[in-house]
Amino acid sequence: MTGSARVPTTEITGLYGGVLKLAMRKMVGRVPESTAIMWHNPRVLKDTMGFGRKMEKWDQVEPNLATYAVMATAAHIGCSFCLDLNYFMTRHRGLDERKAREIPRWRESGVFTEGERRAMEYAEAISQTPVAVTDAMVEALLDDLGAPALLELTARIGTMNLMARTNVALGIHSEEFAEACGLEPLASRSVDVAS
Repeated sequence: MTGSARVPTTEITGLYGGVLKLAMRKMVGRVPESTAIMWHNPRVLKDTMGFGRKMEKWDQVEPNLATYAVMATAAHIGCSFCLDLNYFMTRHRGLDERKAREIPRWRESGVFTEGERRAMEYAEAISQTPVAVTDAMVEALLDDLGAPALLELTARIGTMNLMARTNVALGIHSEEFAEACGLEPLASRSVDVAS
């Protein structure tokens, strides 16, 4: 993990711990250090992972667009772990790696459609304090996606806010998953974009 977490790791034990380690190795090739940090409260880890698995079954938002929105949320909040893991997962889900790589600089990049830009702008607006969503944003996304998909997109962004803010608060940083599988480094913003 790059950087230093604010909470030490602990040993992952027990039957559920063994199952968790197997699942992590299957998903990312190893047991992430962040899992051993979150293991201090297995119930919190289990419940958040369980919700994440349920969320993966949602199907109203096109998978690439859902990924771009949650990655834009993570980039806005500054969660390197979330960015790295979601970028890594694009390869394993057969999504557009080229576009996912550009998320940290989506406003500058020329690879995104107007609809994708609206979704990422919405993700950033939700992630601000106070929330900066406008009626015009919602109206445009309703036209793009319809109400069921907009609700799903909003819930995905809200969930990423929970996870990203938790990771940042605990000092959980990127574990270089994307680099380990040979993905190009994530793009960097060439200028600081004010919120």
